[in-house]
Amino acid sequence: QVQLAESGGGLVQAGGSLRLSCAASSSKSFGGFYIMGWYRQAPGKQRELVATITNGGRTNYADSVKGRSTISRDNAKITVYLQMNSLKPEDTGVYYCLARPYGSDNYWGQGTQVTVSS
Repeated sequence: QVQLAESGGGLVQAGGSLRLSCAASSSKSFGGFYIMGWYRQAPGKQRELVATITNGGRTNYADSVKGRSTISRDNAKITVYLQMNSLKPEDTGVYYCLARPYGSDNYWGQGTQVTVSS
């Protein structure tokens, strides 16, 4: 019912920047998406929060990315962005887009790989 198209992952050197994008589309009218955001999963670790943003613009960041990352969204385009700066090798992982429509469960993207070399 909800499709999430992620883009922007890749290989970058430590200290570099990446911008992830995730565009949502739906065959059902949910009346909007309450929360959109990003989680990540490093090899051998559990999926963890990176950042989320509500429809009203309230943001939540993991302590590990605070001050280095900025999440934003374009409600008209139903797209969420994650600007990541000063990347570290420990930021390496698969980044998953999250979208939660009003009155519905979470939907997840297929993931985009981010690799930060030292």
